[in-house]
Amino acid sequence: MDRDFRPEGQAVLEYLDGEFRVVKAGSFVLCAVTGVPIPIESLRYWNVDLQEAYATPAEALQRHKEAGKTPQ
Repeated sequence: MDRDFRPEGQAVLEYLDGEFRVVKAGSFVLCAVTGVPIPIESLRYWNVDLQEAYATPAEALQRHKEAGKTPQ
């Protein structure tokens, strides 16, 4: 009998350098660019300054460009 004891719903995280802290437990966060749910266990890309999560490196790069954090 397999049971999944992970909390359901959207998590709230504090994004730190190289790690994140769970403020409110949940099973996913939303990509700040696309709105796509990102399972917590798959979360690899985020921005500490903006406190945002991204589904892929492409979304992270897009947001960095929008924020003026990349060379023109």
